[in-house]
Amino acid sequence: MKPAVVLVSGGMDSAVVLAIARERGFAPHALSVRYGQRHTSELDAAVRVAQALGAAVHKTVNVDLRSLGGSALTADIAVPVDTDGHVIGADIPVTYVPARNTIMLSVALGWAEVLGATDLFCGVNAVDYSGYPDCRPEFIAGFEALANLATKAGVEGAGFRVHAPLMRMTKGDIVREGLRLGVDFAQTVSCYQADADGAACGHCDACRLRAEGFEAAGVADPTRYAAG
Repeated sequence: MKPAVVLVSGGMDSAVVLAIARERGFAPHALSVRYGQRHTSELDAAVRVAQALGAAVHKTVNVDLRSLGGSALTADIAVPVDTDGHVIGADIPVTYVPARNTIMLSVALGWAEVLGATDLFCGVNAVDYSGYPDCRPEFIAGFEALANLATKAGVEGAGFRVHAPLMRMTKGDIVREGLRLGVDFAQTVSCYQADADGAACGHCDACRLRAEGFEAAGVADPTRYAAG
């Protein structure tokens, strides 16, 4: 089995991507990033997901994006919720973390080069998403080109490929694909402000998109919500 590095946040999308990588015959090397996010219970979920879905190895690296700030996920800025009137995807929200996916994929690329792997997997999505610029097909294509220009393995012809298998899926599609692959969504945490035990707020964009996905797929929502 060829090794592949799979970014695993602990959320539902990355869990499905990990299962897809395994189904495609790769030996998934799961990579999580502790970047100073307020919702650290997602990292506990990442451990559960990596183990349950058969990751060959699971590694968590530390990158201090909180020292930079600029996002509701890394600074003392209110997370948008359903009562404030904003429309998901209408603009780039304050939950966007500057350069986060670029940084995470760069770390994944470094590990891949060490492993001798040429395949990276991530769970970015351009259909049901919050408007982030680093979740678009153009970004993935641009990063793939960079990977083949900026590394020893790339210039020697390794041929890196960045897989984004959820790019064109709706959240309902993602739920159905995860169920087909045996993903236990109850183990995942998506909420931007989940508590220490992983209970979700039910009101942020991530919670709203997740709930809409289960509704669209016609299956019960296994998410644990915080009281009140």
